[in-house]
Amino acid sequence: MAIDATMPTTVVSAPAANVSGTPTTASTATTGIADNFQTFLTLLTTQLQNQNPLDPLDTNQFTQQLVQFAGVEQQLKSNEQLKALLAIEQSAQATQALIYVGQNVAVDGSSVQFNGSATWNLSAPQDATANISITNSTGQTVYSGNYPMTKGNVSFQWDGVGNDGTQWPEGIYKMTATYKDSAGKDVAIPTEIQGVVDSVDLTATPALLSIGGKDYTTDQIKRVIRPSTPAPTTS
Repeated sequence: MAIDATMPTTVVSAPAANVSGTPTTASTATTGIADNFQTFLTLLTTQLQNQNPLDPLDTNQFTQQLVQFAGVEQQLKSNEQLKALLAIEQSAQATQALIYVGQNVAVDGSSVQFNGSATWNLSAPQDATANISITNSTGQTVYSGNYPMTKGNVSFQWDGVGNDGTQWPEGIYKMTATYKDSAGKDVAIPTEIQGVVDSVDLTATPALLSIGGKDYTTDQIKRVIRPSTPAPTTS
């Protein structure tokens, strides 16, 4: 009959003393079927000793078991290599995220941190007049108005001044934008928010970019906006 043979375990050597009497660092070694022929012989001998003489194990079946042992060992080694590759990929993603620090980027969204100014990008499917409404964190409308748009991506920058001339304080503000189609129905306009990447959290997986107090992953970034350079003046 066949018995269950346990896989080899990690063997740790005891600390040894050098000539000066100082203990040396312990070494570790992991033995496996493919690495240690003695282990293979031990498994073979144990298998043979525990067979039923009247019903010996079929040679093909015995060979299949040995192949299975080796297959399990190779799978374990493959898992260790995959973990190493995953760690390298995570490190590469973290390095990539660092290049966004200090950059002005655009991400999908409608709520933005207002700090002196706030910018939204609007994606207009056609030439239209957008009806824009900006509300504060309590849902109060602080600004509303019409904004002519041409087809494509356009930007709307708000200086924090409401319809009544009030200068609103810093905080989170949300924009909604719509336009009327040919049938006179209101159609929502997709919005993006712009902001500077303040910091990157490398302890998160994947790394998180902080923009206006909110966290985003690198795949949420739609574009990086380079500040425009003023035209030189001539005397």
